[in-house]
Amino acid sequence: MIDRMLYVAMSGAKETMISQANASHNLANASTPGFLADLNQFRSMPVFGAGHPTRVYALDEQPSADFNQGSLIQTGRDLDVAVRGEGWIAVQARDGSEAYTRRGDLVVDENGMLTTGNGLPVIGNGGPVALPPASKIDIGIDGTISVLPTGQQLNELAVVDRIKLVNPPVEQLSKGPDGLMRYQGGVAEADANQRLVSGSLESSNVNVVNEMVDMIELARRFEMQVKMMKTAEENASASASLLRPV
Repeated sequence: MIDRMLYVAMSGAKETMISQANASHNLANASTPGFLADLNQFRSMPVFGAGHPTRVYALDEQPSADFNQGSLIQTGRDLDVAVRGEGWIAVQARDGSEAYTRRGDLVVDENGMLTTGNGLPVIGNGGPVALPPASKIDIGIDGTISVLPTGQQLNELAVVDRIKLVNPPVEQLSKGPDGLMRYQGGVAEADANQRLVSGSLESSNVNVVNEMVDMIELARRFEMQVKMMKTAEENASASASLLRPV
């Protein structure tokens, strides 16, 4: 009986720590542009074995991400963009696959590649967007990228590419450990109806107050489970002393 009590308390403490890590991850990204918070929930799971299940333990799981949009923040920076309404910006993930994000703090790296603030190449009509040396870069509401080549006149803007914007069904999107969305159907088709807001960023949708309250609740829950393990140890010691020969 004591080992069962210890198992339930131990598994509960473990799942609580996983939930704490999720809440900490959300809090750490509260100021990351376009970040979508990870949802979290506990579920009771029966412990199966020989005979009928006699106890249950808590299972922590992440059913999905919070797809509610963050607020728009005006920055006035030419390369800052936010997706208007639903939709996503296509980027190339670290593993080379196509993924999707709402992070729009774009920059041009030393190789002339247009990337997000965390260094992921933005995908255009034919792959990652590469820009020539330019004194001015303009991103239109439809994702069209125009540049003023270095040394040219202001009326000589040239269209070089167009950011790939997509809007696949939300229920077919899954969030990976890298924070990027991936389409379960493979590669999403570009959607010409999607629009950007230039000179603005979408803030994270993390509710800091709720996450802090969850962290306090989880800390108390973890302490309770540790006390249960301590109680199981004390009961085991008491049982052993009763069975010890006089």
